[in-house]
Amino acid sequence: MSQSSTYIPSSISSGRLMAGRALIGGASLLLIAAALLQFLHENQGLAFGFANWRPVLYVFVLWSIALGVGQVLMRGEAGEQALFILPAVLFTVAMVIFPTLFGLYIAFTDWNLSSFAGQRFNGIDNLVTLFHDADFWNALLNMVFYVLMVFVEYAIAFGLALLLNAEIKARKFFRVAFLLPFMLSPVAVSWMVGKSMMEYRYGPVARLMRDIGWKSPSFFTDPWIARLSIEAMDAWVSIPFLMILLLAGLQALPKEVMEASKIDGASGWQQFKEMIFPLMLPVSVTAIVLRIIFKLKLADIVINTTSGGPGGATDTVSSFIYREYRDRSNVGYGTMLAMFYLVVIILFVTMLLNFASRFMQRSS
Repeated sequence: MSQSSTYIPSSISSGRLMAGRALIGGASLLLIAAALLQFLHENQGLAFGFANWRPVLYVFVLWSIALGVGQVLMRGEAGEQALFILPAVLFTVAMVIFPTLFGLYIAFTDWNLSSFAGQRFNGIDNLVTLFHDADFWNALLNMVFYVLMVFVEYAIAFGLALLLNAEIKARKFFRVAFLLPFMLSPVAVSWMVGKSMMEYRYGPVARLMRDIGWKSPSFFTDPWIARLSIEAMDAWVSIPFLMILLLAGLQALPKEVMEASKIDGASGWQQFKEMIFPLMLPVSVTAIVLRIIFKLKLADIVINTTSGGPGGATDTVSSFIYREYRDRSNVGYGTMLAMFYLVVIILFVTMLLNFASRFMQRSS
């Protein structure tokens, strides 16, 4: 005997079931009609409509109440239990799904805040502009460099974690000291380090470079030096995050096995190669994936230090989108860039997680 995916108690009468379905269906049609009416009124010049979207919000609240009542009518006690998760679902719809759909709509409009023409639908013009925008593809290519540098950050963090896991003097002090950069805001770091310490004329780092022999220690005029400088500041803030994850993994390793390997005469390198690194793979993969996700959002250090210069050499996609909004007031095209980058991130992270899962299965 087949069962429906939605459990309906036998005590629920057919009339009550139909009333619940009618209530939810009617409220849903009312919400769709109100949203569609307002959309046509604002974009297609429909004479009848609301002055703003507030009435649609009121209809959404009524739909939420109708959804809860309908669940109780249709499912009885199970519907009452579903009411506990209904606020979280409605909050997700209101704060995630609806803004995403609204952003998708904005992405297909010509909307520049500096223009008197206002907002108008322009089809796929923004998407065509995106594919011909060399600056955007340059920023996306820069992100490849920044993401690859995560593996360098991981290597440094692993070394620091091994050092802080060893029996050294003042170990607790060094653990706190190495965590201090992680407690700072990237905006503060960009001003404190990028704008002050690395300043060309009076910065202490620039003076040190002159003393060493670098005649013109400008960190943000040469494209590759600028990229490496941005990466150095971001790594300084973020390596402690990787380090603390790896340190926690090292402390969870079985100490008996490590001591037994020492008794058997294994050297430090042999211990690391044959035991520590393989046992740390799950923690390492998790740390790298999380760091890559955070790296894809890199923007604040670039915006405050170089504004993407010189010539877009340090631009990230997020900083480029930010300037599209701030400097050009181009809401429509900026939203299209953001939506396209969101799709790229979803596809990339999905493939990254699948690769990490397969890599862990082969390694186990």
